[in-house]
Amino acid sequence: MTTSGTRVGESGSEHPGGDDIPARPGTEEAGMDLRPVRHELGITSELTELAKVRGWVRSVLRGFPATVVATAVMVVDELTSNALRHGRGPYHVRLLPGAAKLRIEVDDGSGETARRRAPSDQGGRGLLLVERCAAAWGQLRRPGGKTLWAELATDPGAHG
Repeated sequence: MTTSGTRVGESGSEHPGGDDIPARPGTEEAGMDLRPVRHELGITSELTELAKVRGWVRSVLRGFPATVVATAVMVVDELTSNALRHGRGPYHVRLLPGAAKLRIEVDDGSGETARRRAPSDQGGRGLLLVERCAAAWGQLRRPGGKTLWAELATDPGAHG
């Protein structure tokens, strides 16, 4: 498992527009650097990687409300399984936690656009589930593939 503490916006960061994601609450009092941290995990094409990814998400999000962690695990699992089933390597999963939102990104090496399918016995519920759980989601084409992303609200007051 490889994780990276690369700060978004620093040289080497490939995250577009990451400067708008604020640091976690409480870091200022502790005297910590307030720039957001980017957590990244590279995975292989084996479906067994899904269990590793779920454990990694739980570890990275330790300290967040249980409902946020559970939703993040589900969304990451759906985006990652879609990438493994329909995309091609290399695969990377990123978490960009902030004060009010968590951005989840999953890269794969396929340029083919991800699309919602009609639910059937063979699947088609993954992106519908992501759409229902996320405040926003979408995909970005990039050289050498695409990135599917989702943003989850992390502020308990944001749910109304």
